[in-house]
Amino acid sequence: MFEDAEKGTSLSRAEYKAAVPALRAELLNVQFDLKNAGFPVIILVSGVDGAGKGDVVHHLTEWLDPRGVETHAFWETSDEERERPEYWRFWRAMPPKGQIGILFGSWYTNPIILRVRRTIDTGVLDRRLDHITAFERMLTDDGALLIKLWFHMSKEAQYQRLRQLEKDRHTRGKVTPTDWKHHKMYDRFLRISEHAIRRTDAAHAPWTLIEAVDANYREIETGRVVLKALQERLQRPPTKATAPAERIPAIQRNAVLDAIDLSPLAPPQTLKQTLRRHQGKLSRLAWKARRKKVSVVGVFEGWDAAGKGGAIRRVTHAMDPRLFRVVPIAAPNDEERAQHYLWRFWRQLPRAGKMTLFDRSWYGRVLVERVEGFAQADEWQRAYQEINAFEEELTDHGIVLLKFWLHISKDEQLQRFEARKDVAYKRHKITDEDWRNREQWDAYELAVTEMVERTSTDYAPWTLVGGNDKRSARVQVVQTFTRALKKALG
Repeated sequence: MFEDAEKGTSLSRAEYKAAVPALRAELLNVQFDLKNAGFPVIILVSGVDGAGKGDVVHHLTEWLDPRGVETHAFWETSDEERERPEYWRFWRAMPPKGQIGILFGSWYTNPIILRVRRTIDTGVLDRRLDHITAFERMLTDDGALLIKLWFHMSKEAQYQRLRQLEKDRHTRGKVTPTDWKHHKMYDRFLRISEHAIRRTDAAHAPWTLIEAVDANYREIETGRVVLKALQERLQRPPTKATAPAERIPAIQRNAVLDAIDLSPLAPPQTLKQTLRRHQGKLSRLAWKARRKKVSVVGVFEGWDAAGKGGAIRRVTHAMDPRLFRVVPIAAPNDEERAQHYLWRFWRQLPRAGKMTLFDRSWYGRVLVERVEGFAQADEWQRAYQEINAFEEELTDHGIVLLKFWLHISKDEQLQRFEARKDVAYKRHKITDEDWRNREQWDAYELAVTEMVERTSTDYAPWTLVGGNDKRSARVQVVQTFTRALKKALG
């Protein structure tokens, strides 16, 4: 595979200077068109050491308008990054629609290096590569243009490049002992890299190999590859449907929700004592989680007026405010709409030992966005798998993930709506939108049922809470927190 990138192709300085002006002008033209195109561009810069990847990044940022480009270099991981799932650092670097993100190093770097160093075996590498394929599929399904560049040179050419850099006092600082260590492992690195490239080369995210021995050829060819990819994508007609999703027909009540016990769990005084006891446990467990650096993510979904806010307050009242953060989720703002729908949740993940509670969550994609037609059918249908993969990443990292659906009857919701109108400090809680949502009860019931059936997994099960009796619901929520933390902390 790499033989095609070892032909010795080169450009003279005169040929290079003649090609640059027109190439830069065309790149700026397509970049201007990209601003209104409604999709982001992600350029991965990968390849062998000494292939001039840093120079490529410099030239791309010089040739493009810097106002529409962000460059991110992934090298050593910081403490902040290590305390979160691996892909957190990549999600933060995702460019918004209409802009270009250049990633110097990427989600390929760590798996390949770990396999080269024999830290992981081939089976683990393949599972990670399959995860990469699914991740890239998710990005491109959402509209992103992914340009993956691999810069190659032979082992002898790499040796000569490193020696040349060392001889020049202006560039010898670019060569580190690690570079020479990697040079000794060149053959193994190339075999594993070829395996990774072949396994992740797909129509939606193809690899492009660029010969990197001659700097002039390398820079011009990179510019041409990026230009061609942008031109082809801009000329392609939009593939996303623009019509609203079909209205979901009314259904009969489903056994998943019918099975939820809506009666009180115990007399009020008993529930009050039980709640205080478990809040005391939760307070102690939260500090233990802090010491052991165990993170917690809580997801609260439920019907309007089901008591999500009250349940969250019973959890937070048990803990020191320094240990948690509550993130209320509303309709996405302009910045969030310019990103993949999961982006705004990735950026809110807690550091080690902290807790983040989401008052509504990423499940909006398969609930309100589905029912109200804000997401097309293909978008919310593929979201189940995307959400399962996201939650698996969280739990694989060691995060304790708790998901609650607070369920009330339709009659109980009506009583609470009416009661809110009569209490001055609760009137703000009831809006015209709440009444409109109530009219779609059957459609939401179908969406909730399918959500639970398709996203309740071994690693992230749903806890279905009967909410007609508020005290019972709050006890069940706090008990679930204490049991889960006790299990996670041993």
